[in-house]
Amino acid sequence: MELVNLTEYIVKELLPNVEDIRVSEIKTDTDTVIQVLVPNDCMSLIIGKGGNIANSIRTIVQASAYVKKLGRVRINIDSL
Repeated sequence: MELVNLTEYIVKELLPNVEDIRVSEIKTDTDTVIQVLVPNDCMSLIIGKGGNIANSIRTIVQASAYVKKLGRVRINIDSL
């Protein structure tokens, strides 16, 4: 749940309307998937030019998971 809170914090700081964001966690046998749902008009703010912002979010969350020995983490970003 720590990783969900971290991801939600980062995404909320990047977007203007924070009410429309949904972040959830899906556990599988091999890894954890964090699903981030944002409004369609805010997708460009989260993905960034060339995917730079999305990759940065993934790097930060995966580094946190590695340090805390929480296993492998994937982040899926999609629109509502």
